[in-house]
Order: sequence, then structure tokens, then C-alpha cells
Amino acid sequence: MDEQFRGSISGAYRAFHAELLKFLGKRLGSPADAADLAQDAFTQWLDRRERGQVHQPRAFLFQIARNLLRDHWRRQQVRGALDGEAEQALETLVDEQGASPMEQVEHHQRLRLLASALDDLSPRRREAFVLHKFDGLSQAEVAARMGISLSMVEKHIACALLHCKQRVQGDVQADGQ
Repeated sequence: MDEQFRGSISGAYRAFHAELLKFLGKRLGSPADAADLAQDAFTQWLDRRERGQVHQPRAFLFQIARNLLRDHWRRQQVRGALDGEAEQALETLVDEQGASPMEQVEHHQRLRLLASALDDLSPRRREAFVLHKFDGLSQAEVAARMGISLSMVEKHIACALLHCKQRVQGDVQADGQ
């Protein structure tokens, strides 16, 4: 990094950092978030140094800060919408099933364990298991669709059931200890 650029960054940092923190802090309401965005503004300036000299460093930094604020607010809106959707889905599940929130959490944990266990299966075994247990096909229909023997379908399903049972019960027991 050339000396002229190094001097302009350090000088700008000393001259504008406190002002930039104040600007961001007023808009964010969080000193930690303001410090993060201020650091990001200076980092972006460093990343752009190869594009040429910045003639108005204050204006440049504050434009970067405004862009970072916009991005931050967009992310917050998306997170808020997703959190609202998740909360609404959980309330719907509780209302529909009459289960307590703790029961719902335990149910979701078991579902995550089951999904993880299914991901561990070989693709053919998982396909046979899903077609039979979730899509409701008979073992003969699974055999016909996959082009394998009925005994192979039975083996895939039995092994998949055992694997899922061990994973879910094993992980649940480990969590309970």
C-alpha cells in the first residue's frame, strides 16, 4: 500500500470515525451495530483503493455508510418477516394439535433428527423409504417404480427404519442425560 493512501485512510479515520459513529448510532440505536457498520465503511474504502484516489473522503465514507444502513435495514426486515412467519406457524401447530410449546419444541427436535438420519442414508435406500413411508406406496409399487426386487425394497425399508430409530432414540437419550 503506498504511503499517500495510508496517510489518507489514517487521517480520515481520525477525522471522521467519531462523526461516522454518531451518524450511524442515531439511526441504528445500537452502539455495537454502529461500530460494526463504521468499521465496514472503512473496510470498503480500503477494498476500493485500487479504483483510484478519493477526493472527498467524508462524502465517500458517509455514502458507503448510507448504503450499509440500507442493507442492514433490509436484512432486519427479512429477518423480522421470517421470525413472524415462524412464530405464526408455531402458533398454528399448537392450536391445531393442542400441544404445549415445550411439546412442540421436542417434536421439532425429533423431526430435525429424523431429517438428519434420512440424509445419512444412501440415495436408493432413502428413495425406497420415502416412497413407502411418506408417499404411501406399497412395497410392490416401490419395487416397480425403482426397478428393483421386492426383497430389496423390504431390505431398504427395514434398514432405513432401524437407522432412523437408532438416530432419533440415541440422540434423544443423549440429550436427556
